Amino acid sequence: MTSYEPATGQLLWEGRAGNVDDAIDLARRAWPQWAAQPLATRIELCRRFANEVRKESDRFAELIARETGKPLWEARTEVESVIAKVNISVTAYAERTGQKKLDSALGGTAAVRHKPHGVMAVLGPYNFPAHLPNGHIIPALIAGNVVVFKPSEKTPAVGEFLAGCFHRAGVSAAVIQVLHGGPEQGKALVAHPGIDGVLFTGSAQAGIAINRKLAANPGKILALEMGGNNPIVVIDTPKVSDAAITIVQSAFTTAGQRCTAARRLIVKASMYDAIVHEVKNLADRILYAEPFAEPAPFMGPVIDNHAADQLTESFLYLMSNGGRAIKHMTRPDDNLPFVSPALIDTTAMAERPDVELFGPLLQIIKVDDFDQAIVEANNTRFGLSAALIGGSPQDYNRFWANIRAGIINWNRPTSGASSKQPFGGIGLSGNHRPAAFYAADYCAYPVASTEMEQPRASIGVGIREERRRKPR
Repeated sequence: MTSYEPATGQLLWEGRAGNVDDAIDLARRAWPQWAAQPLATRIELCRRFANEVRKESDRFAELIARETGKPLWEARTEVESVIAKVNISVTAYAERTGQKKLDSALGGTAAVRHKPHGVMAVLGPYNFPAHLPNGHIIPALIAGNVVVFKPSEKTPAVGEFLAGCFHRAGVSAAVIQVLHGGPEQGKALVAHPGIDGVLFTGSAQAGIAINRKLAANPGKILALEMGGNNPIVVIDTPKVSDAAITIVQSAFTTAGQRCTAARRLIVKASMYDAIVHEVKNLADRILYAEPFAEPAPFMGPVIDNHAADQLTESFLYLMSNGGRAIKHMTRPDDNLPFVSPALIDTTAMAERPDVELFGPLLQIIKVDDFDQAIVEANNTRFGLSAALIGGSPQDYNRFWANIRAGIINWNRPTSGASSKQPFGGIGLSGNHRPAAFYAADYCAYPVASTEMEQPRASIGVGIREERRRKPR
């Protein structure tokens, strides 16, 4: 296996694909001892992991920037999110899966406790190759699970570095393992009988395949965190410049490679000219360059040439089927995956493809009024993120009540969700297992108990009266 830097094409990492059977066998043998550790011990080891990441933060951020192509400033925010995840997960575990007892004098004690599932497979993405898998790994470890982590085959070096921080912190290499590989290893990991759960972040296509594979096996917990065809809706607002900045942040941060990135800008007709002019003006000024360039770029390349090819082909498809180019997507170097941010009006298209175009490509749709905007926003099989720009509190209440999405914002970007909230969507965006603060829910299962120190029982009805023997 090899990994190349998107921005330069230089070789970054070489390694071998792992053996799924060996990894799971090692994990199954390690699980009982890890689950038997006191919760305080597991939490302490995770805090030590955070300290290791903190010590290595500069080196870690540089590696993320090199392997993903994202600007160094953004890679640093990802490392900060990795560190912050520990305290957030400790709080979430206590709130979501804490122990509860209800005492009843005659009925004993009613108790609710949580148990870990066992061996969890974590399949990570390439866009946030440290933060997103770590968002599964930390809650899983705190709950008492062990983890077999398969990083994206496009970002193996970051996955290896992340796991190394756990190992240096004192978490056994059997408790958190890295399994390198591509689709073949991913499929084998999901299907393996020794896996008790699958925690996945990635495309809807891959997530649906995993869901189908496990449909006949309800004993395995499955959390799917997939993408979206996310709408950002603009109605009446005097803050045109602020609206444009929010739109650009939503659509083009991380070169549009966020599952919560805005894919569709839905604009009320009365605001269309002003908003589109301002967004284009701002998009024209976006710097896109290699991660360490000076001045710092807003965005870097997409992950590889295949992704860049798909995006340019998608732009041409939209133009050929009724779309009107407002800002063309350009490719300055055919050998490197840099693409410029692009804007295309697809209002006149008879059928707009309901797909996640994972890159800096924003479709613009003009609507007559707020009612039509809501209908258009919901015109998708996905349901991850949505945002409303402008309007009154009453408008936002109506938007919130009618939009089908797991994340709904007002005058804020569609992206940049807080880890202190649940993170997930509906439809093709997820399977009702939100991550972030709610990750604790799928990392442990509740056990209800009623308990008494001594047996005490009676039957008050339906028993024949015992005959007493006559004395002789």
